[in-house]
Amino acid sequence: MTTTEPRTYPFNRPEALDLDPFYAQLREREPLSRIKLPFGEEAWLATRYEDAKVVLGDPRFSRAMAVDRDEPRLRARGSMPGGLLSLDPPDHTRLRRLVAKAFTARRVEKLRERTQRIADDLVDEMIAQGPPADLVEDFALPLPITVICELLGVPFEDRGDFRVWSDAFLSTTKLTPEQVGDYMDRMWVYMGGLIEQRRSEPADDLITALIAARDDEDKLSEQEMVQLAAGILVAGHETTASQIPNFTYVLLTHPEQLARLRADLDLVPSAVEELMRFVPLGVGAGFPRYATEDVRLGDVLVRAGEPVLVSVASANRDESVYANPDELDLARDEASHVGFGHGPHHCLGAQLARMELQVALRALLTRLPGLDFASSPDRDIDWKTGMLVRGPLRMSLSWQSK
Repeated sequence: MTTTEPRTYPFNRPEALDLDPFYAQLREREPLSRIKLPFGEEAWLATRYEDAKVVLGDPRFSRAMAVDRDEPRLRARGSMPGGLLSLDPPDHTRLRRLVAKAFTARRVEKLRERTQRIADDLVDEMIAQGPPADLVEDFALPLPITVICELLGVPFEDRGDFRVWSDAFLSTTKLTPEQVGDYMDRMWVYMGGLIEQRRSEPADDLITALIAARDDEDKLSEQEMVQLAAGILVAGHETTASQIPNFTYVLLTHPEQLARLRADLDLVPSAVEELMRFVPLGVGAGFPRYATEDVRLGDVLVRAGEPVLVSVASANRDESVYANPDELDLARDEASHVGFGHGPHHCLGAQLARMELQVALRALLTRLPGLDFASSPDRDIDWKTGMLVRGPLRMSLSWQSK
C-alpha cells in the first residue's frame, strides 16, 4: 500500500553523514514508495537491496529513456544525451567496452606505488607544517586529483579549473543553472583542445588510449571522447576526495573500530568496503531508470514508462541482508554493497577508488599517530551544501607531533 500523495524528497539533510531513519520505516512498510523531487515528474523510490539490484541490473529498466522525459532530479539541469550514464545496451556496451580497454585493472594497479608516493608526500607536508591541518585541502583533494590528472594526461596546474567544473557537475543549488552551463561548456572546450593535442602528440595516458580505442569497426566519436574524458576527470577524483574525509570522520566517531583498524592494518581493504556500505554519500537518489514494460517489484506493479529511483544508501542498510546494518563493522563478511552501483552502470572507476582509499587510510593511520579532531567535530567541520554529494568542505585535524 502506498501513500496517495508523493512524499517530498530527499529525506537526508546535507550537513551530516547520517541516514534518515525514515528509510528503515519504508523498507519495512513501503519498500517502493511515491516521491517528488525538486525537479521533474513523480517517481517510485526503491529502498530494499534486492529491489535495488533489479532496478539497476535488469534490462527492463532503461536509463536512455530519461533523455526524452522530464526525469525526476535534484537540480534544474537534466541528463545529457550521449554520456555513459544516459545510454542503454547495446550503445552503452560498445562505449564502455572501448573505454574499459584503456581503463584496465592492470593500469590501475600500476598506479598504486605512485599513489602511495603522492600520499606520503602530502603527509610529509602536513607534518612539516605541523598540526592542525585541513584534511580536505591538504590531503583529500590533491591526492585523487593528482592521480586522475596523471592517468588521463591532464596538466595538474589546471586543477583549480577542475574543482570549479566539478562543482558544476555536482551542484544542486550551489551554482545557478547559468553558471553550471557556462562551466560545463568551458570544460568541453578544454577537453576538446586536449584531445586534439594528443592526436598530434601521443603520450602514455588515458586520453591517448581513448583516441586509439578500437573494436572491429567501432571507435569513439569526438563528442563521446570529450564527454568521457570530462566525466572520468570529475568522477575520478570527486568520490575519493569526498570519501577520504567522510571515512576519517566515521572512524574518529567510532573509536573502537578505529582502534581495531590501527591494531590490524590488514583490515584496510575490508574496512574500505564496509565504509563504502556504511557512508551515505549522496544527498538522495539520482539517475532514474524507466520501466520499459510492466515490472512487479514486491507488491507493487511498476507500469511501463514509470521512473524508479534507487536509494543505494538505504539498500546498503537493508536488515534482510546485513546483520545490525546501522553498526559499523570493519570485519563484516556479508553480501557485497551497492555503493559503486550494480549492473551495466556499475562504476567504471571502482577499482581506482578502492585503491586510492586503501592507500589514503594506510597513510593517515601509519604516518599521523593519534590522529583526531583538532578540538571537536562541531568546530572542526564545515559541511558541503547545495551539492549532490555530502561531506566536509573543511575538516581540521590534529595528531601527535614529535
